[in-house]
Amino acid sequence: MKKVLFSLVCVAVLSDISYAKQITDIKFEGLLYLSKETALDMMGLKIGQQIDIDTINNALKVLFRQQYFEDAWIEEDNGIITIYVKEKPIIAKVDIDGVGDNDKDSINSFSNIKKGEIYDIDKIEFAKEQIKKFYELKGFFDTVVDVETSRLNAQSIEVKFIVNRGENIIIKSVDVFGADKLDYGDFEPFVSNKEREFMGWMWGRNDGKVNLFELDQDTSKIRDVYYKEGYLDANVSAPFLRVSFDNYNAKLEYKIEEGERYKVGDTAIDIPDGFIDIEEVKSDFLLQKKDTFDITKLRKDARSLEDMIANKGYAYAKVYPDIDKDAQNNTVNLIYKVIPGDKVYIKDVRIMGNTATIDRVIRRDIYLAPKDLYSRTDLRDSRDALRRTGYFEDVTIKEERVSQNEIDLIVEVKERQTGTIGGGIGYGSSDGFLINAYVSESNLLGSGVSTSIDVERSDKELSGSLSVMNPRIFDSVYSLGGSIYRKDYDYYDYDELTSGFYITSGRKLGRYMSASVRYTYEMSELSDISAALRHDIGKDTSGYLAKALKSSITPSLSFNDTDDYYLPRRGIAASTAFEFAGLGGDQEFLKSTTRFAAFYGLEDTIGYDLILRYKAQFGWIDERGYLPYNEKLYLGGVSLLRGFESNSISPKNADGALTGGKISFLNSVEVSFPMVERIKMRGALFFDYGMIGDKSFDEKRASAGAALEWISPMGPIQFIFAKPIKKEAGDRISSFEFTMGRTF
Repeated sequence: MKKVLFSLVCVAVLSDISYAKQITDIKFEGLLYLSKETALDMMGLKIGQQIDIDTINNALKVLFRQQYFEDAWIEEDNGIITIYVKEKPIIAKVDIDGVGDNDKDSINSFSNIKKGEIYDIDKIEFAKEQIKKFYELKGFFDTVVDVETSRLNAQSIEVKFIVNRGENIIIKSVDVFGADKLDYGDFEPFVSNKEREFMGWMWGRNDGKVNLFELDQDTSKIRDVYYKEGYLDANVSAPFLRVSFDNYNAKLEYKIEEGERYKVGDTAIDIPDGFIDIEEVKSDFLLQKKDTFDITKLRKDARSLEDMIANKGYAYAKVYPDIDKDAQNNTVNLIYKVIPGDKVYIKDVRIMGNTATIDRVIRRDIYLAPKDLYSRTDLRDSRDALRRTGYFEDVTIKEERVSQNEIDLIVEVKERQTGTIGGGIGYGSSDGFLINAYVSESNLLGSGVSTSIDVERSDKELSGSLSVMNPRIFDSVYSLGGSIYRKDYDYYDYDELTSGFYITSGRKLGRYMSASVRYTYEMSELSDISAALRHDIGKDTSGYLAKALKSSITPSLSFNDTDDYYLPRRGIAASTAFEFAGLGGDQEFLKSTTRFAAFYGLEDTIGYDLILRYKAQFGWIDERGYLPYNEKLYLGGVSLLRGFESNSISPKNADGALTGGKISFLNSVEVSFPMVERIKMRGALFFDYGMIGDKSFDEKRASAGAALEWISPMGPIQFIFAKPIKKEAGDRISSFEFTMGRTF
């Protein structure tokens, strides 16, 4: 018997091998994951083939190049070829030490080291370098990554990356050489790499950490600031970062040549005849003759012109602004070159992602249908209308071109949880045991119908409500709904038990406006009236009714063009309603309630998802007969002046009882900012100012605070921390409150 060894490392050519010998059999030893047939197919060896040292050695190299094996060799015995392999172990577990969970998720996404893969030292080394680069881009330098491996069994291995994150380089100063017209303060809001401020570790202060990924882009951002101010000849050098690795401090330097400021000269629009009234369009531009040139306004003018053309059906219209500088006179002539392309029609509208919501419920808020002429405004309004329903976390409408003049619209929705269920058990000294349960669904069976049931049972009372609302009857522009209710309220100077029902019907008046009318029939009973309030009632010449029937009608008008239901970043939501009580019954009054909210997102302007909000509410009552205390106006609570207990602010009588107001005004300024985007959590700072009185605003209060806003799987939740900054003796303070299911 004779054995001949072929190996990858060294091939020994033995003279006594007969080159005429043929392969009579091929065997494998050590194969676990790769089949014999697959291995043979890779190597190209076949029974009956003549034994040739070069052929066999090359076949072994081909097998080894598949990277499945740590080692491989061949032995021959009387025409029998035996191929011995030692397969690489399988990665059974991957762990990363020394980093947080968020970084682990990021590293796992790009490292390409996965459980179940074959262990490959080259891939491990590549992953180590990627981890180092990842932290460099986050501003950490000299990061050390070690790898430990441990055998779990003969064929599986655990890989552990041990990360010793490096140090942050801190920018101690930013020097701008050559800047005269502008300075660092003008650039600072727009650049990512900033000079460290005093107490830079505090939220809202610049920490000075280097962000290498954004460093080169900061040059363009500085140049953009100059272009906004009209300095079209400004030249900004690449950033020069001087780093001391002894203490990881750095100086950041730019060299700038500013040039002169330019003003706008003539403006022209290069477009085929008949598309637009050129002079009328030019008159609406933000940039007019003799204005200081502003690159931001130029882009907005170009975008508005492009949208104008696209709204005429030219979906692929392009506008290219051209700048013709006159350096001698420091003026710039603007030419907007418009390439309309072909008119485009909608071929099909496809709905995707809706597992619960019925297609027709979605389609009724899409303002483009098959065979319609394309309109960019209709497209944007459709997306916003779907987001305002509250049924979806996100809505995107993609355009898919199917021919020269046809496109498909793909409406992709991501549904949110629209139903809630809950309850609780409690005990009150006056009512004994209390049991509460509620169920609500704002998109019943995907139909768009909202329903809610709320029941509270105590030893003394049974309270609850049943409400149904269909916002689009038979997918029309009409709405219909109603509620039956029995409510038990405990106020500071009296308790109120109210039973009744209302029916409401409405109609959409275009895309953003709707009108409705509500009829209410309600019996209210006041009890446990405080002595202080009874004293006031005794002076009331209009008389006092322990039970009072209200029969009223309330017409209302509302406007809403916001871009989302729970978290709008753009638009206005406003409404006004007038309640006329006195259609029979005991109560006679006219009550007006007007609400206004405006939202403005700054992400497109400053590159950060900051949302500014302004909200206001005005209330007014005209007493035309009997006006009970529970129908008067009060401030305080989550919706009506945070930092004070609900319904605790109103005029008082001589004994200190709350008597309610007849006129009130509340306004609020808020700024909302992202905190943990992965779980849709935001923070907000606010300032509230409210006034209330009988004939004039005698009572004035103010508060400020912070809120945590979270769109949770159960719905929107808000935790509010408020502090009164204008208060009076005896005010009831509420430092912490929370809400669920409300818009932000």
